[in-house]
Amino acid sequence: MAKGYWIGNVDVRDAAVYETYKAANAAAFARFGGRFLVRGGAQEVVEGSARSRTVVIEFPSLEAAKACWDSPEYQAARALRLPVSEGMLLIVGGWEGAGS
Repeated sequence: MAKGYWIGNVDVRDAAVYETYKAANAAAFARFGGRFLVRGGAQEVVEGSARSRTVVIEFPSLEAAKACWDSPEYQAARALRLPVSEGMLLIVGGWEGAGS
């Protein structure tokens, strides 16, 4: 079964409040098997445009990735993030042939 991924690109206006969001989202990610592959590390935009922070989270399946988004735990955490950031989030399915 292919994995699912969240790919987020965000600008943060209040780092202290964003830290509370990061603490609050941990329960949802643990419940649905989310694992950070990228969490705001150094980045270089080589084509197009991007926001200042990029995050990639791997889930066991696309269904788990979607269920995490829909969960009350994540939506409560998201409510903390919305007033202090602007960005985009994609939920995508992994390629079934990965690792072959």
